[in-house]
Amino acid sequence: MKYIAYCRKSTDEKDRQVLSIEAQIAELQEFAKRENLEIKEFITESKTAKLPGREKFAEVIKKIEKGQAQGIIAWHPDRLARNSIDGGQIIYLLDTGNLLNLKFPTFWFENTPQGKFMLNIAFGQSKYYVDNLSENVKRGLRQKLRNGVWPMKAPFGYKNDSNTKTVQVDPETSLAIKKAFELFAEGGKSYKEISLYLHKLGLTRGWVSTTINKKPLHINQIKKMLSNRFYIGILKYNGEYYQGSHKTFISKKLFDSAQQEIKRIERPRKNGHDFAFRGLMRCGECGAAITTETHTKKYKNGNKQTFIYYRCTKKIKPCSQKYISQEDLELQVRKIVSDVSIPESWAHDWYKWMDRDEVEEQKFIEENIISLKNELETLDKKLNLLLDSFLDQVIDGETYKSKKNEVFEQKLKIQEDLERIRQNGSSWLEPMREWVGSALSCAKIARAKNTCSDLSIGAKTVGSNFFLLNRQLSVDYNQGFRELCAPPPAQRKSNTTFLQSLSVARAGFEPAIPGMKTQCPRPLDERAIYI
Repeated sequence: MKYIAYCRKSTDEKDRQVLSIEAQIAELQEFAKRENLEIKEFITESKTAKLPGREKFAEVIKKIEKGQAQGIIAWHPDRLARNSIDGGQIIYLLDTGNLLNLKFPTFWFENTPQGKFMLNIAFGQSKYYVDNLSENVKRGLRQKLRNGVWPMKAPFGYKNDSNTKTVQVDPETSLAIKKAFELFAEGGKSYKEISLYLHKLGLTRGWVSTTINKKPLHINQIKKMLSNRFYIGILKYNGEYYQGSHKTFISKKLFDSAQQEIKRIERPRKNGHDFAFRGLMRCGECGAAITTETHTKKYKNGNKQTFIYYRCTKKIKPCSQKYISQEDLELQVRKIVSDVSIPESWAHDWYKWMDRDEVEEQKFIEENIISLKNELETLDKKLNLLLDSFLDQVIDGETYKSKKNEVFEQKLKIQEDLERIRQNGSSWLEPMREWVGSALSCAKIARAKNTCSDLSIGAKTVGSNFFLLNRQLSVDYNQGFRELCAPPPAQRKSNTTFLQSLSVARAGFEPAIPGMKTQCPRPLDERAIYI
């Protein structure tokens, strides 16, 4: 009887008792000599047997089916199969008589019903070992994640510490990654430019793989890096969030700036000419979009002049609206922006008022921090309750993961609010300062010439829902700007109107954080004392 010797060893096996392929060959040769067995050939393979599809194992099966050999020699049944399909093939070949015998130095087998029964048990034990090992690995990964430790290969700027089994900041590449974030957040840099920058510093595709590849990182790798929340301490594994314990070198502010730049880069691009007011308004009669078109007039002396017109697309229903020239539309946009501008004296007094309020409201910060910390403790209790419910099999895995991510997102939001309060104090002050700055710049934008693009941006800042009806542009002013536009220009210089606008404007900006407590606004007459 001729035998095929099959030897297998895979890198995912943690059992140190499994011999190397070379050792298996030596043992099988000695075993065959001792038992007077004829080995036709040795077939070796370095691949896991937990899944079907091994090429060399399939080659052994084909040789047996063709009658080139009648038996198989292996170190142990688990070398042949660790899954039910491959094990079933061996049993079926024994049943059909294609395979007459199996020989193992470490396992007794006879081609009898009892022998096949014991072989089936051995295959079942091998499958149980693989299944149990997989479950143990998954359980270990989950525990590492709960401890805030990333269990996979470290991302750019970090390295895996084999001694502590943790992820540590790489002192060399972290500087390059941080600079890449800063360059990208500043704007004007594409993914490819960031990739080429890192390539100059030695970060190539070979840096993240086992192969030698000196090409620059792919733009998808760059995008993944720039949007990876790992850099701000958040782990995401298998669709589930965890709080990381690793040290971070990218600030939350820098990371958020990078995300805004990603949104800007990936927003839909418009084709054709860059018309300043396109996309700003809709038709006031039918609600259709306003499109643009150009007309060029040629003069006898050879000169040309291009005129830009805006008109309704009339794609929704018949519409009677006529076109309007860009010059006429520009005048109306300038007026819209100018009507909500404020003089520098107003801005000076408002900044002075906000600076004084900021000092007085410092005493409320501690109370707000305590309130948010209590909310964090409540969310932590919810997370623990969800985990207990999952472990007790009250809820299924998908529900647990969904609810956990929902609570975790709430926790992240509160942590961001907490950090913002610690850094900036009352959350309404900064938005209102920005609003005052916008209102102050409106006057400059409205007075400047040949700034249609700036006018369009300014108009979108102060209002929304622009409609063009009978060649007249209407707008819904945003909070704060609406109050500035309410009084006639002649009355806006009065102190009473000034205080009223200030009071209403403040109400529109506080509190920006849900649950954020602020002091009660002072009466108008008290404000008038120090403004």
